[in-house]
Amino acid sequence: MGNPGPQTGHVGLNVTDLTRSTAFYQRVLGLEELGGQTNGDRKFAFLGRDGTLLLTLWQQSEGAFPTGLPGLHHLSFQVADLEAVRHAEVVLREIGVEPLYDGVVAHGEGASSGGVFFTDPDGIRLEIFAPTGAEAAPVPTQGAPTCGFF
Repeated sequence: MGNPGPQTGHVGLNVTDLTRSTAFYQRVLGLEELGGQTNGDRKFAFLGRDGTLLLTLWQQSEGAFPTGLPGLHHLSFQVADLEAVRHAEVVLREIGVEPLYDGVVAHGEGASSGGVFFTDPDGIRLEIFAPTGAEAAPVPTQGAPTCGFF
């Protein structure tokens, strides 16, 4: 069988307001709070699904996410199908988040995968996508991956 190699475990994000960010990720991604600490100087939340940790939020930053500096470009979440992407888009709009493109877009010319692109309350760039079903969706960036230029 061999070693399958590394896989992404969980992602840790610095946030400015733990309560606000926890509510955002729970609502948009349907994550549950698995633990954490909301009192004192060290505030954090463990978020996941079915007992599996997916995202850790750490309240230890100020300002907005610096997209022009080296580091995280964006964080992508895969869902089962385009219906789930569209549901996420509805939830985003309900909470006042405007997607960066108008609705579901394809990942690139001829791609069947696609999704919605948006930012969290601290400006971290996010994507929710489905691996198939976006063949007819528009491509906002010609000649390059959509997710690379938002």
